[in-house]
Amino acid sequence: MGSLFEVIEAEEAEVRGRVEQLEVQLAEWLGAERERLSRLVITRETVVELLARMTGDSAVDESVSSAGDGSPFAGAERQVVGVLSVPKWQPGMEASALPRVYQDILEVVDDAPGPVRAKQVVPRIGLPVENGKIEVTRSKLKRLVVRGWLDETTPGLFTPSRTRKTHSSNSP
Repeated sequence: MGSLFEVIEAEEAEVRGRVEQLEVQLAEWLGAERERLSRLVITRETVVELLARMTGDSAVDESVSSAGDGSPFAGAERQVVGVLSVPKWQPGMEASALPRVYQDILEVVDDAPGPVRAKQVVPRIGLPVENGKIEVTRSKLKRLVVRGWLDETTPGLFTPSRTRKTHSSNSP
């Protein structure tokens, strides 16, 4: 009979150890989640402050701060702030419709005597020739291709869009 109690005590000690370990893990996880929640609250409050300052509308501050009225970001989808987008090219559209960095890229490609690669564009727009900068620029070049501003004659070689050049040379 003594050995049965020893087995039960050993099992009890093992389970107690696992419970204590889980309590420690739970406390760590709970602390991390509380920290994340705190950062999100601070971020939301900062965004409210900045939106109110940018729009000069104190109502933004009041409406977003009132926690009981649904989402604090209700209506935010109608007020886009600081979004850079590359519009699809249409006849008559000027490069000035693009964000500055895309205008610079377009100018480099337009001025080049032939097709250019991303690593040739990078130093001409004032960036250091590093893999990360080349990849980001390649992504921007491809976005310009998708939106009709440039052509990619062969993979990795970019030229001014034939359609865009044709329309701009025919304009008065």
